[in-house]
This record gives sequence, C-alpha cells and structure tokens, in this order.
Amino acid sequence: MPELPEVETTRRGILPHVLGRRVERVIVRQRKLRWPVPHSLCRELSGQRIDRVERRGKYLLLGTAKGTAIVHLGMSGSLRVVPSDKPAEKHDHVDIVIAGGQSLRLRDPRRFGSLLWTRVDPHRHALLANLGPEPLEEEFHGAYLHARSRGRRVAIRNLLIDGRVVAGIGNIYANEAAFLAGVRPDRAAGRISRERCERLVVALKQILRAAIERGGTTLRDFSGADGEPGYFSLELEVYGREGEACSRCGSTLRRATLGARSIFYCVSCQH
Repeated sequence: MPELPEVETTRRGILPHVLGRRVERVIVRQRKLRWPVPHSLCRELSGQRIDRVERRGKYLLLGTAKGTAIVHLGMSGSLRVVPSDKPAEKHDHVDIVIAGGQSLRLRDPRRFGSLLWTRVDPHRHALLANLGPEPLEEEFHGAYLHARSRGRRVAIRNLLIDGRVVAGIGNIYANEAAFLAGVRPDRAAGRISRERCERLVVALKQILRAAIERGGTTLRDFSGADGEPGYFSLELEVYGREGEACSRCGSTLRRATLGARSIFYCVSCQH
C-alpha cells in the first residue's frame, strides 16, 4: 500500500495545482469506499478555496476555511491531477473539480481508501488523534523508540508499522530500515538495545528521505500525482527479493510470514 513517501510524493505533486484554487464541484461516482463518502461532501467542499495541502502519516489533508477533506489512499489508491474533461474510468470514484480546468481524481481499484470531511481540527479526528510522531521530525529519535519498545514482545517490524508509535511507516520501509540497521525484522522489540534503536531511527529517516526524493516506491497500482510511477523500487535492498543475493555479503535473502505479511531479511547481516 502507499506509505509515507508515496503519500508525500502525492502531496507535493498536487500542491501547485490546487493550493489557493477554488473547488467548483465534487463528483462522487462511488461512495462505498472503506468508509462511505459522506453525502455532505459535495455541498461542504464545493465553492471552497483550498488553503492547505498537508500530510499526517498516510493521510492527505485538503484544508479550507469551512473544513478539511481527509484522504487515505488505501491499498491501491492514487490521487492524480487530470483534465476535468478526461473521461472517468472504471475505478475513478471521485473528482474534485478545480477552477481552471483540472480535477483531483481519486482512483482506487480495491476501494480500501477513503475520503472524509470534518469541520473541526483534523488532527483531533478519530483517524488522526492517536497517531505517533512523524518519523522525519525531531520528536522521533532513538531514545523515544527505545522507550516505546521496553517490555514489548512484539516484533520490531510490527512496532514500526504501528501508527500509534510512529506515523506513516508500512511494511516496505520497515523491512528496508531493519536491513540497513542490521536488525532482524522479527526480533522482539523489547530485546533491542538503545544503540540499535538509534540505528533503526537513522536508517528509517535515511530511507524515507531517499524514497521521497525519488518519487516513492512503485508496487502494484501506485503512481504519483502526474500519473508517472516512482522509481525507488529499483533500489530496494531486501523487500521482494527473496532468493536473490544480499548486496552486502552475498548470502541468499529470505522471506518469512509475520502477522499475515511478508518480511525479508539476510540471515548473515541481520541479527
């Protein structure tokens, strides 16, 4: 699913096209997403100027004076800038028509994404209120991760993808950070030293920044706001590379299942 770099890539992609622009109307073709698109969205958002285009974790926030649209891309969603007169395809569920002839088009083949509306501070919304710190902010550091991991038997991969601990990390980047830090993704979080927590945080920040710079990781249906895919997937060290040689030591990379999701690691480089 789109993780923080993909969502941030989308935010940066749509920003110059929508910031300060007025929403002419909203076209909803399919309301049955992960949560139903509210019937009030068309009335509330139409006519409003988009004053803020923000990201919190994996959520995009389109802020106006009246309220905020909260967008989640789900497993396979994308939010693209398209000409308003471009015919919609099967999985194009919502258009936010912007003055000037363009639209923000929400495409979601699996319909696990969402588009909600709130009149209150979006950071107090139930979906965002309990999120942990942003991984690229100063509040996320080794001491914090070490403190949150104490006494936890859960695997470190699972701790990293828990949005209440740190916002926006998914399976791809958790696996990649664990490799870069030399930590097995299935190691119990409570058994990881502060020094190794520091290494994990540094690795996460490094990988996320690199992925954002290169436009996110393209897997399955994700593509950026301009419809073009990101290219960081070409640089993944372990994710999806089971059976291949480790770039560091040459050992065969392995895959296992942890909590119904795959983990990828090198038995020689990660402990």
